[in-house]
Amino acid sequence: METGIATTPFGRRPMSLAMLAAQKESREIPQGRIVEKWQIYRNLCEGKSIVGIGDRALAVLNALLSFYPDSELSEENGLIVFPSNAQLSLRAHGMPDATVRRHLAALVDCGLIIRRDSPNGKRYARKGRGGDIEEAFGFSLAPLLVRAYEFEAAAERVRADNRALRLMRERITLHRRDIQKLIEAAVEEDVPGDWAGLWKRFRGVVEAIPRRAGIPELEPIVADLAALHDEVDNLLEIHMKSTNPSGNDSQSERQQSNSNTDSIFEFEPALEKSGATAEPRTREAEKPKGYPLGLVLKACPEIGVYAVDGIGSWRDLMVTAAQVRGYLGVSPSAYEDACHVMGQEIAAIVIACILQRAQHINSAGGYLRVLTDKARAGEFSVGPMLMAALKANGSMSRMTG
Repeated sequence: METGIATTPFGRRPMSLAMLAAQKESREIPQGRIVEKWQIYRNLCEGKSIVGIGDRALAVLNALLSFYPDSELSEENGLIVFPSNAQLSLRAHGMPDATVRRHLAALVDCGLIIRRDSPNGKRYARKGRGGDIEEAFGFSLAPLLVRAYEFEAAAERVRADNRALRLMRERITLHRRDIQKLIEAAVEEDVPGDWAGLWKRFRGVVEAIPRRAGIPELEPIVADLAALHDEVDNLLEIHMKSTNPSGNDSQSERQQSNSNTDSIFEFEPALEKSGATAEPRTREAEKPKGYPLGLVLKACPEIGVYAVDGIGSWRDLMVTAAQVRGYLGVSPSAYEDACHVMGQEIAAIVIACILQRAQHINSAGGYLRVLTDKARAGEFSVGPMLMAALKANGSMSRMTG
């Protein structure tokens, strides 16, 4: 049982007005308040930065709570626990005795527990004739019960801050992806504009992003990326409005015959070191033996959506696959390597199959590199992959039925 009289610590430990205020506050428990002890602990773990308590002190608090016999804290069941430091050390995963004492003091200083020392400084409970505890000396958990709502609010605030930070980072990721791919598309399509200057500004903003940053540091970065994104969008929109739609055929043909191998832009770190070209050179298109183009399009109809004027030849398929690999996140170097090892026609079929199953593949670029390595070792054939795509698309039964 706890009394309404202020208690002072045993031995050399000094008394302070803050400790007196904590004791007074702990006696102001609303009538009938009951709180689940481990929920309080979880809230403290989440809101520790606001409460101002460390991980090791929370480990000691966990040990103290484990000595409370009930799952819910309530004044009716008593709020004092009285384990020895040796017992606390065992339940705190073997924490040294001196460390236990230091973190107990930290819990007292933070107002999470209150010392109720016996005359000789020992921790124990005195029972009455009926076996009920009449008086106990140890640590009072009353502050946890009094401040339970405060800890819940702290945990919710931390969760809200984390959600806001996560959304901020998502916005940065989306801006980075969109700006990079739009500039890449503009360069490949020979859109007029200072794309080199825009790329330099983009990289300057990206390289300034700190590894560990909070919302205040990320807000100006998001604003810079958003402004840059708008500028790129406006340039592309102006170009699209000023371009005659009938000129699309000539632009597509130019892209087929010229893969922009002389471009100074390299959009991936690996390419900056290797100097790989943005797209593989287009060689004379030959029909892969045993795989009609119609069969490929039946197995992988999704790739037709990305074709400018539909896919009527193997050349159309290869040009479309070269564009689609960028949407899938496949680097130019990975696709060029696949073209060299498999041949451009087979590599285009593989890209079409990967696009068809894009939602089931975490890293299209990594998957393509694995298939390329297998093909280099003579362990890969596109036939089973194509038949699996045909079956998954439901075309097999229609062809055989």
